[in-house]
Amino acid sequence: MNELPQQLANGLILGAMYGLIAVGYTMVYGIIQLINFAHGEIFMIGGFGALTVYLWMPAGVSLLAIIPLMIAGGVLCSVAIGTAAERFAYRPLRGAPRLAPLITAIGLSLALQQAIWMWYPNAKKDRSFPQFKGEALDILGAHIQRGDLFVLITAPICMLALGLFVSKTRLGRGMQATSQDPDTAKLMGINTDRIIVMAFAIGAAFAAIAAVAYGLKQGQIGFKMGFLMGLKAFTAAVLGGIGNIYGAMLGGIVLGIAESLAIGYMSEVPGMNLFGGGAWKDVWAFVLLIVVLLIRPQGLLGERVADRA
Repeated sequence: MNELPQQLANGLILGAMYGLIAVGYTMVYGIIQLINFAHGEIFMIGGFGALTVYLWMPAGVSLLAIIPLMIAGGVLCSVAIGTAAERFAYRPLRGAPRLAPLITAIGLSLALQQAIWMWYPNAKKDRSFPQFKGEALDILGAHIQRGDLFVLITAPICMLALGLFVSKTRLGRGMQATSQDPDTAKLMGINTDRIIVMAFAIGAAFAAIAAVAYGLKQGQIGFKMGFLMGLKAFTAAVLGGIGNIYGAMLGGIVLGIAESLAIGYMSEVPGMNLFGGGAWKDVWAFVLLIVVLLIRPQGLLGERVADRA
């Protein structure tokens, strides 16, 4: 039990990253019912965009001073790829059967992954990512690395900003209207194409911020990192209630804490000693998803934000 605060902190950090990525899945699905399986690679590209900015900076500059520029570089790259994917890969298939854009998303995911592998310098192996130096901070009995504070601070700020944007701004209300009924929204003078591009852009920006958090935590990034993180984030979106932006973050946090507790305590359960440790964390994540969907198929929060507006 002495390890419980640490395990909860680890789960919260991991879950906040899942939640930031999951927002991209849930916003796009909530508006056009498309599962963008290339979103994990958009997350990955955000990490490489942030790393590129760091490598361009002169030596000796404080990482704290560079972080805003790294975030801007990562967001710029992710948003550019995300909006380009919407315009050239998904928009021409908007009236096609749902299987067509789904297969396109999978193909785009592989193409982006291989593009980074081929053309980014030395990307065939994991690239080192800068980390904050200094001892871990003791917060409520848990040791928190300085880099982990980044996601603990940015995730709630991002979610608060997104909630205000969706509920208070003209574009946000347009997103709600388009999510409820795209055809009626068009008749009311809403530019639905612009709304859809905005959803892709916001999701990509959140994914880039998560990529910076991932790099600061792990100390390295690689061209394969988007696959598993994207899959986990999609799981979080489904767990929370796909189409619900608050459900995406809740699902991410629940998933992260479940993984962390499974790593720390599953081996202590009588008869379950073979099923603990980091090797099984992915298994327990999907077991949790199956259990939740069997009990509550619509996810933890279920209804879309647009339906509650």
